[in-house]
Amino acid sequence: MRIDMHAETRLPEALLDGLRNARHVVVFIGAGASAESGIPTFRDALTGLWSRFDALSLATPEAFERDPALVWGWYEWRRMKVLETQPNAAHRAIAALASRVPRLSLITQNVDDLHERAGSPDVVHLHGSLGAPRCFRCSKPHAELPIPQEPEGGRRLEPPRCEHCGGPVRPGVVWFGEALPEAALHGAFEAAARCDVLLSIGTSGVVQPAALLPGIARDAGATVIEINPQPSVSSAGYAWSLCGPAGQVMPALLAQAWP
Repeated sequence: MRIDMHAETRLPEALLDGLRNARHVVVFIGAGASAESGIPTFRDALTGLWSRFDALSLATPEAFERDPALVWGWYEWRRMKVLETQPNAAHRAIAALASRVPRLSLITQNVDDLHERAGSPDVVHLHGSLGAPRCFRCSKPHAELPIPQEPEGGRRLEPPRCEHCGGPVRPGVVWFGEALPEAALHGAFEAAARCDVLLSIGTSGVVQPAALLPGIARDAGATVIEINPQPSVSSAGYAWSLCGPAGQVMPALLAQAWP
């Protein structure tokens, strides 16, 4: 059922009761939630000094092998932009929701730390994190991140070296052509299969294999609630589609479920 959310919209009691009575809620997050904090989605055109580059061509292991300084510089620019932003009302509402239900699993496709800064612990990052770099050669974590710099578009910003093997340190994100972290993906699939309610927030529902999660939950008998400015390609199969910005819908959902 589609509901266009406005300030005065009263949500159906069936939806609110389902959330109140849930024993396990999965919150599945896409780029739209971070975009409301001012972080461009990955497929947005690059702007400013980086406008002549194609993001898709920089996000591969081959690109890093070919020009590690260029790729590292671009990801440092992205990390700096993330640190300049703040969690929005949706991030804070999700953190608050965790205290109102017996169990909450938070699964994100985003590589920022806005959920952690909003107070959510144990966030599952399906696509890695800008805050968790590792060695390109031996894969060991790199503990000390430098202070982000403002690299000009195309400027070579040499990555730090691994303290274990001396190899170049790479961003801790999943690049095109790489598999998602096995433990994170397995945990996400298991949570979706065992939850009572899944909130799909700010995601188009087309990026695989993460896009499988709402369907897994629905097929296991869970109620799937989509929150997006516009319905996604999969919303017709969900119980509820709440159309509006996550920063507006999530606080309203909590306020009505627990007045």
